[in-house]
Amino acid sequence: MAYYVYIMANRKDGALYIGMTGDIARRTYEHKHSLVDGFSKRYGLKMLVFVESHDDVHLAIQREKT
Repeated sequence: MAYYVYIMANRKDGALYIGMTGDIARRTYEHKHSLVDGFSKRYGLKMLVFVESHDDVHLAIQREKT
């Protein structure tokens, strides 16, 4: 299984959200349609600006924190 570390943004030089997921398509859809309450919905973080894949969940979590 692949795990993804991703960054969402609201505009150039704006707010950023860094997350980790096992389903990047679903998670991106949730951000773009403001389906989950929280930081990304509050700040309108709808643009996927970065994604990287990891085979190990522990490495993905560590990368997200870094």
